[in-house]
Amino acid sequence: MSDSKVRFGLIGFGAWGKHHADAIAKNAGAELVAISARSDASIAEAREIYPNAGTYQDYRELLDRDDIDIVDVVVPSYLHHEIASAVLNSGKHLLLEKPMGISMEECDDLVRLAREKDRLLAVGHEFRLSSLWGKAKELIDEGFIGHPQYALVELSRNPYRLGADGWRYDISRVGNWILEEPIHFFDLARWYLSSCGEPVSVYAAANSRQPDHPELQDNFSAIIKFEDGGYALVSQTLSAFEHHCMAKITGTKGALWASWSGALDRTRHPSFSLRAFDGKEVKTIPIEKITGELFELEDQIGMLVEAITQGKPLACNAEDGRWSVAMCLAAQESVDTGRVVKFD
Repeated sequence: MSDSKVRFGLIGFGAWGKHHADAIAKNAGAELVAISARSDASIAEAREIYPNAGTYQDYRELLDRDDIDIVDVVVPSYLHHEIASAVLNSGKHLLLEKPMGISMEECDDLVRLAREKDRLLAVGHEFRLSSLWGKAKELIDEGFIGHPQYALVELSRNPYRLGADGWRYDISRVGNWILEEPIHFFDLARWYLSSCGEPVSVYAAANSRQPDHPELQDNFSAIIKFEDGGYALVSQTLSAFEHHCMAKITGTKGALWASWSGALDRTRHPSFSLRAFDGKEVKTIPIEKITGELFELEDQIGMLVEAITQGKPLACNAEDGRWSVAMCLAAQESVDTGRVVKFD
């Protein structure tokens, strides 16, 4: 084990957790030293793929190690607060998959803990590291479209995976489906319209193609208004095919249109483009680096290595993660009540 590397522990070795493990292993500045998983099969697979990493069925045994700098938590949403709290209380830095929590109380408690323990708390909104979605943000901040006024972030995809033990289809464990994937797009919308101030209200609608489970909302749309009058539309359908995401942002001077498509969300062979209008001409902006959540996950690990070793800022900090949960919970309240929900 090299002392120059940032030593990672990983809690959760399911479908997405394995991608996290791969991203850590690929980073020259990181070392995967410990893995925790609940099932015998997952433990056996972790030992086979990463023979130099310690394996534990009880995550608390992983946290007892004093040679771990940061713990990457990739577990079902309802376990986020319990395990993330234990990580911070153990004195280790934390990378927590989205959503940060399934209630505002959980988010506030993690913010407090991270502050008290003086630990980094990064939230897994890896889209911010994308060469595509990030280039759109860069152009906005450069004033390419003038002052931003409107953003549309839309996803059309096939249905969600069930998750281990079907947890994603159990509303008591998932919280709500807005917290599953639309949370990424709420985060993008707030990021793109940051110069418009913070969100002030949201109005949302949803429905389900599953008559016995109306709480599992396959189609969802929300309008979020910001302090200076700017607004965003976040929309998703799980009743479609493949995985197609789009963001359109317009301002007082021009517009951007970013799109990404793949047979699956985790493909390494997507198609993507960014077109830009400066008020006079339309041009295609070259995106030199391939983009997609697997690639952004690798960049996220690199970002954390630099944050720990060089003090560089996090792409998405605890306050950003908290805001994303707040917007999703307010949107669900709007769906349930049929009313506009204002933020305090």
